[in-house]
Amino acid sequence: MASSSTHVEDVVRSLEECLLPLGYEAYPIKIGWYNAIVSPSFHLPYPEDTLAVVVLSAPGMFEKAFIPFLQSYSGGGLRDYIDQCTAHCIKSSVTRCFPDQKIDISYDYETHFNKKPKFLAQTAAHVAGAAYYYQQSDVPDQPWGTKMFGVCIHPRLGGWFAIRALLVFRRVQAGPELQRPLPVDCVKSREERIELLERFNLRWQDGTYRDIISVEERYSQQQKDYFWTPPAERIALLRQWGYLTTENESETLGTELSQS
Repeated sequence: MASSSTHVEDVVRSLEECLLPLGYEAYPIKIGWYNAIVSPSFHLPYPEDTLAVVVLSAPGMFEKAFIPFLQSYSGGGLRDYIDQCTAHCIKSSVTRCFPDQKIDISYDYETHFNKKPKFLAQTAAHVAGAAYYYQQSDVPDQPWGTKMFGVCIHPRLGGWFAIRALLVFRRVQAGPELQRPLPVDCVKSREERIELLERFNLRWQDGTYRDIISVEERYSQQQKDYFWTPPAERIALLRQWGYLTTENESETLGTELSQS
C-alpha cells in the first residue's frame, strides 16, 4: 500500500539537502504523468500517483562530486567513472535520507534485456518541468526530410547538464498538492528551434547547442576537456591529472562510455 503520510515536500527537501551540495538537482513527478505521454511499451509498472524524482547533474557536479570521488575511490570493477560516481552519490544519499523507504533507482544508461532504456530520460525531465524537450514535432513546416533527434534545454543551464536517474518511491503516494509543472519554453521561435536541432544533430561534437540560450553556468574547462576526450582516452587523461592511483587504475575494467 502506498502511504500519503510522507509529504512530497519532505521527500524532495531531504533529497536536495543531500544532492544539491554535490551538484545534482531533484525534480518530483507522478508516475501517471510520465505514463500518460509515453507508449505502453515504456510504461513504468507503478500506480499513477506513485512519487518519483528525476535527478539531473549540473555543471558543479564535476568539481563537487566527481573529482572527490576519484580521489577517494578504492574499490574495483569500474566501467564508467561518471556513472559510478553518480550511482555512489545517489545510493549513499538514499540510504542516509530514507533508510525505511522502498526506492527503485533507474539510471540513464541502464537498459532492459531487450535493450530498451529503463526510462526515457528526456521525457521524464520534460514532465518534471526540469527542462523543455524540443523535438522535431515542435517545428512547424519542417525543413528536413530526415529524422532529427530531440534534445532537452534547461532554462538556466541551457544544454550544460545531464539527466542521470529516476528514483521511484514505491510507498509514497503523491496527492493533489503535487501539480504538474510546465517546463520553461526558452527556445521559442521556429528559427531558434531549427538552429537548436541542427546544432544537436549535425554538429553535436562542438557543443554549441548547449549555448542556444544565455546560461548562468557552464562546464569548467577541465570538465569540457574530460567530456570532449574520446572515452577510450579518458583514463590516460585522469592519470595525467593525477586523479588515478596505480591501485585504482589496475582495478578498472573496460573503458568508459561516452557520457556528458
